[in-house]
This record gives sequence, structure tokens and C-alpha cells, in this order.
Amino acid sequence: MITIASVGDLILDEPDPAFFLAPAAPVLRTADVTIGHVEVPHSTTTAQQSTDVPAPPADPAALGALAAAGFDVVTLAGNHIYDAGETGVADTVAHARKAGLVTAGAGANLAEARTPAIVERDGLTVGVLSYNCVGPRESWATSRKGGCAYVHVLTHYELDHASPGGPPKIYTFTDPDTQEAMAEDIRALRQRADVVLVSMHKGVGHTPEVVAMYEGPLARAAIDAGADAVFGHHSHIMRGIEVHRGKPIFHGLGNFVTVTHALTPSEDTGSAERAAWAERRRQLYGFEPDPRMPAFPFHPESRNTAIAWCRFDRDGLAEAGFVPCWIDDEARPVPGAEHVAGYIAGITGAAGFGTRISRRDEEFLIDVTRAA
Repeated sequence: MITIASVGDLILDEPDPAFFLAPAAPVLRTADVTIGHVEVPHSTTTAQQSTDVPAPPADPAALGALAAAGFDVVTLAGNHIYDAGETGVADTVAHARKAGLVTAGAGANLAEARTPAIVERDGLTVGVLSYNCVGPRESWATSRKGGCAYVHVLTHYELDHASPGGPPKIYTFTDPDTQEAMAEDIRALRQRADVVLVSMHKGVGHTPEVVAMYEGPLARAAIDAGADAVFGHHSHIMRGIEVHRGKPIFHGLGNFVTVTHALTPSEDTGSAERAAWAERRRQLYGFEPDPRMPAFPFHPESRNTAIAWCRFDRDGLAEAGFVPCWIDDEARPVPGAEHVAGYIAGITGAAGFGTRISRRDEEFLIDVTRAA
């Protein structure tokens, strides 16, 4: 039996990253394989090449703190991985591997970005694939350009009532070709790995109860193609848990360690784009970050987070669940926060998922059936 653990977004853009990881490190180290999503480039370059809200590159040395805290695999396919251009992508991959981490989701071209991370534990081969579902286009790798693996999601706005200029209904759906490319990757990995895991950077930011129209079908398509679990992130807030064909879909694992001053409105961000985004964030999502936590510029509810886990034996998925964590006043995720489990159950129900959650000691179990 092996245990796979996974967390959401990681932004290590403050000094002493080990300090922020310390409360959770004992739990992370108990897993046979621990996965996290590195949100921003880790590079010394000063280049910024994204049209998205640009994130400054973080110190490459911070990746060593992830390995020391128990991480084995980092997924890189996300909307910020190309913010420092191809140099930032290459540096992030190189520094992660130098730190002893196995990477998935980004590389010098699309073939590299679609290459899974592979690790072996206790005679089982574990494969991890990573996809960016939220853009921007500049982040996408091609056959001759560095970047990330991706699934293209299209958005359609339909005015369903007689009020020009009024709020439309929003329809989102995946491009069939890129979704099928993802499915091909999963099927190919299924032939060589005992455990297949898919990481998806997806969803609407700062909204815990809303699962966009494309998310369920895309995650379920990954399961149908052969994935044993799907781990979502990007929204910087926890989101509901779905079960499909006896396999867990964590639609959003929220923030884990996400420390940065880049979006703190009260400070000089050094970027007009980041300052403008801080104001637009307030208008779009209706919240202001806690001024007592200047390195944690996120929704107050995003302090609810979790370490997702799945256990596998020779017959496949045996059980799944999560360890609830609360991000403390120093922006550190601390395991064992029972009230967070209630929050996760609440947003799961509000999203329309009938997932049953029960407690066993410090873990919370998701009711899944053993994989056939």
C-alpha cells in the first residue's frame, strides 16, 4: 500500500520558505509521494513576457525547501509559468530537478511539457500529468516554443433576456482537440504506470462554491481515459470534491503556502499591471486581503485548505480523503483543523456533489468505491 498526497498552489516568494512549510512538513513526509503545484517561475531573470497579470519570479533556492519538506513531484502547467518567458520556464524545470524534484507540465517544447513525471514506490509506478486550462495563450508550449501543456477552454457569453448590456449567461467548454490530446496522454501513461494522476490548473478564482461548466466534464473525461484521481488548483480557494466512477476529483485544493508581496495594494508592487489587478480583484470578487497578513493577498476563506491523499495497492485505488489545514496568522498551513473539514463538506454540497465525507482519527475519508 502506498499513499499519495497532493496540495494546491505554492508561491514561495518570501524569505525562509522552510518556515512556512514547517507545520505541515511532518504530514507531507509521511506520504510515499507528495505532489504540489508551483505557481510562479523560479529564476533570476528580470524578463516579463506574459499578458496575464505578471507574477515576479521567485528565488530558485526556495525549491530546495519543497524537497526538504517532503515534496517529490511538482506540477508546472499554469497561467504564470511563462511570466518570465522561456528562460523562466527552463530555469524552473532545471532548478526543480537540481533540488531533487520530478517535474510535469512544462518544458522546452510541447512534447516535453506533455511528458509525465514518473516515480516508483514499493513496486508501484506512479505517473503524474499536468495541464493548464486557464490560459493565457502565451503560456502554451508548441513544437518549437517552451511553455506548458494545456487544454484550451472556450468561453461564450449569451444574453438570455431582453436587456442589452445586462449580465449574460456564461457557457464554457473545452476544445475537443486539446481535450483529446490530454486523453491520449492519459491512455499512454496508463499502459506504463500502475497509478495515473492528473493535475489541472482550472476554475474561477476566489469562488469556492462555483464549478464552471467545463470543469466537471473535463475532469470526468480524465477519469474515463484512465486517471485514478484529479487534483485541481488555480482558484486560490478550496472547492468541492466530486467522485466519478469511484475516483476522486478534487476540483480545487486552494492555497497551500502562497506567500508574496506582489499583490499587496498598500505597498509599491513595482508593476502597474499588478497594482491594477489588485483593484480589479476587489471589484470582481468583493474582498480585500487581511491587512494583518501582507504576504497573503487572498480571500479570507482561502485560509481553509487541505492535503488530499489517495492510497493504492496492487488492485488500484483503495481509499481517498484529506487532512484539513488552517492557514495561520503567519500564512502557514497547519494540519488538524477540524472546522476546515466542515467548510469543505459545505462547499462540496453547495456545488451539487453528493460526496459523503466521514472522519477517521486526524483524516477525513471520501466515500469512494474500489477501482474495478
